[in-house]
Amino acid sequence: MSIARQPSQNLVCLDLEGVLVPEIWVAVAERTGLPELRRTTREEPDYDKLMRYRIDILDREGLTMSLIEDVIGGLDPLPGAVDFVAAIRERTQLVILSDTFEQFARPLMRKLGLPTILCHRLLVSDDRIVDFELRQENQKQKAVEAFRSLNLRVVAAGDSYNDTTMLAAAHAGFLFHAPTNVIAEFPQFPALDTYEELLHSLMNALDGH
Repeated sequence: MSIARQPSQNLVCLDLEGVLVPEIWVAVAERTGLPELRRTTREEPDYDKLMRYRIDILDREGLTMSLIEDVIGGLDPLPGAVDFVAAIRERTQLVILSDTFEQFARPLMRKLGLPTILCHRLLVSDDRIVDFELRQENQKQKAVEAFRSLNLRVVAAGDSYNDTTMLAAAHAGFLFHAPTNVIAEFPQFPALDTYEELLHSLMNALDGH
């Protein structure tokens, strides 16, 4: 008689922007006075389309990588995020799955205590963003599926359209600080608004509750 294997280790997977740090492109929009750059994955489900749109605006306006790096350098984690990350890492393993880019994430990861992050990479020439390389299509969902194939119990949280396949692939998924349109379209995921609620829910889900 075969005995079904139970997950032997736990893992929390989190989105980055909007969950732990401010939306980078919104901050760039505020610095440059270009409201078009406020559009994020909260409004646009097609990530490739969104990034092409952004790069076209950067090219049209002559905006440099240096300017964006300066904006990111002035950003801090959301209030309570550093303690939240530390609380998770005291209890279990944490991986951040983000559709941001290595160049954007580096300074923010230092402020969060250097958790592991899996994300994409920008192609930069003469201080201009000219293209981007996806680590993998639909990388959040595929990462969670890969973790589960390693016999890990995975729980996840995010705030945008591009997080929903990750949440569905996990043993349990939660929306956090999500806009009303995403909450309305994905009622199967509990919608939470405080780190205390999210920590409690993640840990309960890891315990199978």
